[in-house]
Amino acid sequence: MVSMANNTNLIHPLWIRITHWVNALAVVILAMSGWRIYDASPFFPFVISGQITLGGWLGGAIQWHFAAMWLLVGNGLIYLTCNIVSGRLWRKFLPWSPRAFLADVLAALRGKLSHDDLSHYNMVQRAAYLFVILDSVLLVLSGLVLWKSVQFPFLRELLGGYEAARREHFLAMAALVAFAGIHLLMVALVPRTLLAMIRGR
Repeated sequence: MVSMANNTNLIHPLWIRITHWVNALAVVILAMSGWRIYDASPFFPFVISGQITLGGWLGGAIQWHFAAMWLLVGNGLIYLTCNIVSGRLWRKFLPWSPRAFLADVLAALRGKLSHDDLSHYNMVQRAAYLFVILDSVLLVLSGLVLWKSVQFPFLRELLGGYEAARREHFLAMAALVAFAGIHLLMVALVPRTLLAMIRGR
């Protein structure tokens, strides 16, 4: 009877917690090393402060970036596979309704969006997590073009060419960093979510 109650109280299974924290580590390394790579050849009228970059120099940053890339891809495949096989992808993120999304956005702006049930994702959360999945796919595809442009000519042209892929890769990472910032803000507002991601309950 006790074990059934424990299962009922489980919000995040172990595989979700592990892949979540591995993803967080990979994104931090990718962002900081990516900023150093960007600084070596900026295409916007600004550079990133060296104090928040990783690698020390271009070669070192590229090594960190490739190491974290494999971590993100491998961990992401595990996350997606487990979500699909367990049926969690459909239970947690679908269906998605634009009308319900707008209603939840308005409720959030008024400070009336409920977080009583941490096992249930509102439409804003569903949209955010689905966006992160798609954004991560764009990061990987554009990253492949930057890494092996000659070997992926169709993908390169699909993304608008090498220089366009550079910008798409940068903007996709910027969007992921922005999501992480908002995510941390939400965690600060609802600290129970952090405890649930650590303990599972």
